[in-house]
Amino acid sequence: MVLGMICASASAVCFGTASVFQAVAARTAAPGSASGVDPRLLLRVLGQWRYLLGLALDGVGFALELVALRTLPIYAVGAALAATLAVTAVVAAPVLHTRLRRAEWGAVGVVCGGLALLGLSSGPEGHAAGPPGLPVTVLVFALAVLASGAAAGRLPDRARAAVLGLCAGCGFGVVEVAVRLVDDFAPSALLTNPAVYALLIGGGAAFLLLTSAFQRGSVTTATAAMVIGETVGPALAGVLWLGDRPREGLAPLAVLGFALAVTGALALARFGEAPAQAGAHNTATHPKVTTPGAPSPNHPPEDRT
Repeated sequence: MVLGMICASASAVCFGTASVFQAVAARTAAPGSASGVDPRLLLRVLGQWRYLLGLALDGVGFALELVALRTLPIYAVGAALAATLAVTAVVAAPVLHTRLRRAEWGAVGVVCGGLALLGLSSGPEGHAAGPPGLPVTVLVFALAVLASGAAAGRLPDRARAAVLGLCAGCGFGVVEVAVRLVDDFAPSALLTNPAVYALLIGGGAAFLLLTSAFQRGSVTTATAAMVIGETVGPALAGVLWLGDRPREGLAPLAVLGFALAVTGALALARFGEAPAQAGAHNTATHPKVTTPGAPSPNHPPEDRT
């Protein structure tokens, strides 16, 4: 349990730091097609060192997440991953020259307090296999996430960022559930397990859709929607089908901890926003590229008192 919480928290640190670099890289990439979701976008951002550094951190974070998911309930890991935004906010302060307001420092504290409550109340991971058709259902859902994201790319700007972010969060949620459905690691078993393909498709779709949201819309909106998509659904799946339970008598504490962690993370969603970078495309191409904390159409002037 302790190892699981350490791995989940370290995973959030990796993901939160990576998101700063990836958002910058996405905003400085060539716009590509007008569809809103361009698969070649990933190829373009892979040519930037910031995105590669973020990808390396994501790889470390994912390995830590796997350990956490094999030790803790999905709802505890999901809440810890929502703390990615608290990490991003703290990292953004010195790296991107932003300032956290007192309310935002309070939100960071709320996230940490929520995670502490979860650590105290969470039981071990559930060992239920779920309904027999669950792996196939998760695979179908992963395909639906990819198709929905492709359709969302054609929505108006304001709705597009939110829907792309939500779809990306659902893709990450598919990964969380699929990991728990892989028990036999023999090559023949992996090749015939639908959950393995769901993991690959869900994770790939999530990266593509989130990168598209970072490039083409309000990253703050996309990030908040992503947090909801990657926490609520997987947590319910773990409780309903996979046997995740809190410690005896501590269910209210677990619910409170989950709610505090996610709510605090949503309050910090603006720190998903990428700063303006030298050499980026002009504002006619990317009108929403702003420095966090600076007045813009998306972010009104802040109270610095």
